[in-house]
Amino acid sequence: MRALVFEKRGIDFLEVRDFPSSPVRDDEVRLRVKLASINPVDLMAIESLPVSPLPHIPGSEFYGVVEEVGEKVTHVSVGDRVAVYTRLFDGTCSSCMRGDQTYCVNGKRVGVESQGGYAEEIVIPGRNVMKSDLSEEVLSSLPIAVLTPYHALRTVGVGVDDTVVVLGASGNTGIFAVQLAKRMGARVIAVTSREWVKEYADEVVDYPTAEEEVKRLTDGGMASVVVNSLGEKYWDLGLKLVGNHGKIVTYGGLTGGKVSLDVNKLYAKHASIVGTNRGNMAELLELLKLAKDLKVKVHRYYTLDEAREAFREFKHGNRDGRIFIRI
Repeated sequence: MRALVFEKRGIDFLEVRDFPSSPVRDDEVRLRVKLASINPVDLMAIESLPVSPLPHIPGSEFYGVVEEVGEKVTHVSVGDRVAVYTRLFDGTCSSCMRGDQTYCVNGKRVGVESQGGYAEEIVIPGRNVMKSDLSEEVLSSLPIAVLTPYHALRTVGVGVDDTVVVLGASGNTGIFAVQLAKRMGARVIAVTSREWVKEYADEVVDYPTAEEEVKRLTDGGMASVVVNSLGEKYWDLGLKLVGNHGKIVTYGGLTGGKVSLDVNKLYAKHASIVGTNRGNMAELLELLKLAKDLKVKVHRYYTLDEAREAFREFKHGNRDGRIFIRI
């Protein structure tokens, strides 16, 4: 099979080459990968995260069509179009037994600690795939970009009484956080400079006037939930935007992970900070129904042979939407 592979760090060392296919065990399936997206974790895998094995195939978000089925796999068949849960888990540890597969003690991230989806095919445990008729762009965003904000919003209990402010609302996860919070019944204020987000949020405000505008829009009450996947650069802004008894939920640090915290401002508002990470299998199953009409802003499609260019644009370009790689 053809696959995107690296052995040395950096985008310049990515290459498409022939790579040996893996045999399918009785509890596994072979997928023909159709479309993959680029997520920040993919760039980190290429540049800095410890990965295994080497040579390594990155790719943490993708979907495929079943090509081969192990004899113990009965819930999908050859030809099925499937969503993929890209966190490998043993199903027997204490975390798995309570339905928290993200924290499996023997778990691995597909595309980081195991081979990923930037390849013509991938062999993966049958329990990690689910038949789905969602759009290919949603399926290729589901494993991280959709599941992560959904898990975060569920963790803090977003509902009809909430005003949710989403920082980075036009980003990889932000646009899905906006849409999912709306589906949970919340009023959503998106913070972004991108005008097109108005299609999805109740209100859109830009960063320079965010505090003033959120105060005006909420009659001074501010947000009950602030979603911050950006980290350091907008940490202080998030603390200003959260209201009394509100919650700041964070699941990323794209602008930096080390922040300073004025605890006086935190306790004065009786506010909480909640960290979350990806999501579990049950939530992914919920999303197969909830995500049916999710919209995906596409910046550009690339081919596997154009992967270097795709990653350079992801890292340095002024992209507006998600970047996909057609396999």
